[in-house]
Amino acid sequence: MRAVLTVVGKDKTGIISTISTFLAERNVNILDISQTILQDYFAMIMLVDVSRSAIELARLSEECTKLGDKIGMSIHVQHEEIFNAMHNV
Repeated sequence: MRAVLTVVGKDKTGIISTISTFLAERNVNILDISQTILQDYFAMIMLVDVSRSAIELARLSEECTKLGDKIGMSIHVQHEEIFNAMHNV
């Protein structure tokens, strides 16, 4: 199963490293990644494969929210189909 993970917040050193390590520890594979810096703001979107993870998507989402709070970023993850449905014009 694939999911979309988004990260937004003030730019700082180590964001990608922190999130990549967090995902690897949960056996979540990063399939594609795009990130940019807009002045002082960091924005990233990842397409991830959660099919080999031992935790359910809902729990991963909760843990991502907690990680975001810890590092001062907004981190959200949702099933790819839900993301696509929400952004289909």
